[in-house]
Amino acid sequence: MPNISRDEVAHLARLARLAVTDDELDVFAGQLDQILDSVAKVSEVAAEDVPPTSHAVPLTNVFREDTVRPSLEQQDALAAAPAAEEGRFRVPRILGEEQ
Repeated sequence: MPNISRDEVAHLARLARLAVTDDELDVFAGQLDQILDSVAKVSEVAAEDVPPTSHAVPLTNVFREDTVRPSLEQQDALAAAPAAEEGRFRVPRILGEEQ
């Protein structure tokens, strides 16, 4: 018995704004069902005496020290820009007013 139905896959596709054909619904339902089964198997194996970890070995801070260094002046950074406005890069609008 599948864990996820075609209707649930269609609903997820609508939420993600994906155009999905009827054939793809069947394929995705099967794939998602396999994923859910795999997650269930991992959940069964996970023992309560094993603490959750994000890495197999302990890590220390691997970032470099945050130091102030010289950088470009604003005018120099904008000098090669195709368009600038009020001291910023001017870029075309990509989102419509409906959002």
